Amino acid sequence: MKAILSTEPGGPETLVLREVLEPIPGPIEVRVRVVSCAVNYPDLLIINDRYQDKPPRPFIPGSEIAGIVDAVGINVEGIQVGDRVFGATGNKGGMAEKVNLAADNCFILPQALPFDEASCLLLTYATAFYALKNRARLQHGEVLLVLGAAGGVGLAAVELGKALGARVVAVASSEEKLALARRHGADDGIVCPQGPLDHAAAKAFKDRLKTACGKTGANVICDPVGGDYTEVALRVIAHAGRYLVIGFTAGIPNIPLNLVLLKACQIIGVLWGEFVSRELSAHHENVRSLLELYRCGKIKPFISERFPLEQAGKALARLHERRAMGKIVVHV
Repeated sequence: MKAILSTEPGGPETLVLREVLEPIPGPIEVRVRVVSCAVNYPDLLIINDRYQDKPPRPFIPGSEIAGIVDAVGINVEGIQVGDRVFGATGNKGGMAEKVNLAADNCFILPQALPFDEASCLLLTYATAFYALKNRARLQHGEVLLVLGAAGGVGLAAVELGKALGARVVAVASSEEKLALARRHGADDGIVCPQGPLDHAAAKAFKDRLKTACGKTGANVICDPVGGDYTEVALRVIAHAGRYLVIGFTAGIPNIPLNLVLLKACQIIGVLWGEFVSRELSAHHENVRSLLELYRCGKIKPFISERFPLEQAGKALARLHERRAMGKIVVHV
């Protein structure tokens, strides 16, 4: 079968298309003929050896897929050959014609859900839903501030925050991206300055955030960006607010802890993969909720670009250049 391989650490240009052996499913695995593989920021980190997981090379990148089951392990129940499914791969294997999935992290696709949109539901929507529902316990009527609101996790957080009854304030790096967040439910928003931020730029950004969030500030802040933006956003958090740390596309921030004391707020780490491992039944409940929200039209993955398998490197380059909006998928 054909697959994209990472044979050496580096950027998207280091990926190569090769013929490899088909995987054989283990006793509690299913093998899926991949139709769509969503591209995610951790894919960039993994091929660069900058992620906490460092698989031995050569390996196939790709973290979440949708496709059709073509083989099942001997101890698998409830899934059969021919089923339309989606699932997370465990950080590798998705950019190939076939991949094995753990049966307990493989979900049946409703007929109304296309393969490409299904492949976008887990690493972004499930992460954002876990963050807002399980970690921050976002309440109806609260103010939710979303940084990077046009990216995969950010746009999912905008839609889910609105579905949960919050007033959503979006932050994006351009008017085009902000307009996208507004179309997906943001009530207000601002275009952030390009980093790094000097004192004047940080103060101006903070003042605009305060105006957008209102007098009491943001009850919950969703931050998949980091960098200089984190401290500025933390300064507009409400008393006893919850700050969700999800990622660092702009770098790992330095946070002055006196702000945490003065705001009596919580800084909450969001590690979705560990949640799935430790609380599988709660994860399954969240996925069922996401499918219901999709059925009701409250969420819908926005796919800005699609690439064939042989151009998977170009798909990842879009993320590397920070040009992507919503999700990018690779069709197999």
